[in-house]
Amino acid sequence: MHLLLIRHGESYVNLDDWTEGFVDVGLTPLGKRQAQSLGQWMANNIHIDALYTSTMARALETTAYLSAATGITAFPDNRLREYGNCYGDGAPVPADMMPVDYHGYWGTAEPYRRLGPEGESWMLFRVRVAAFIEDMVSLYGNSTYGRSVVVVCHGGVIDAAFDHVFNVGPHRRVEIWTHNTGIVHWEYCPDSNREAWRLHSHGLVHHLMSGDEWLGAAPMLRGASQQSMLVGRNPTEDADS
Repeated sequence: MHLLLIRHGESYVNLDDWTEGFVDVGLTPLGKRQAQSLGQWMANNIHIDALYTSTMARALETTAYLSAATGITAFPDNRLREYGNCYGDGAPVPADMMPVDYHGYWGTAEPYRRLGPEGESWMLFRVRVAAFIEDMVSLYGNSTYGRSVVVVCHGGVIDAAFDHVFNVGPHRRVEIWTHNTGIVHWEYCPDSNREAWRLHSHGLVHHLMSGDEWLGAAPMLRGASQQSMLVGRNPTEDADS
């Protein structure tokens, strides 16, 4: 099974000057262009066997572009919501109950501390993300050919997925930053005589190169993406084009 975890496109809550709190809002104009470019790239390069999405607005809007480009209907799943946007029992926090109060700390700093009496802790968040991943393994992991499962989610979900697959303890030492619409490529190989999980790549953003225009927010990734796109390319192609 190939498991592709994709962070949503740029949302208003991602902007440095956003002051409205952690409300459930959709994509910025740039985020919509990122999602559209992602959808086109996925349609041209990936055979999708199943598509899943977080039920939060920024993920649903990103997924809509993928569905439009590929013709694949997405399955919404509350377990893919960002950290703090579910209660301790896994039920989603209603939109009118946001913004969520993070008490001035990110969950990994105090992994067992719950966000209010009914809120989730980082470890409870990890449990719901892990439950989703293990369901994917049960549904698609033992197929006779490598099925591709695409999941549109959030940066925190990707962090929690790394913690689960790498079997990290509660107190992690690395923060994993994933660019908007960045793709994380895992492969699950149950018949391997080595580890069952393989990490092929993190943060793929090739689709954000639109001619000479860069649709990303991190300039450093532009150069890295340009270089990686040239790997294996025939030097004579430029001369012939």
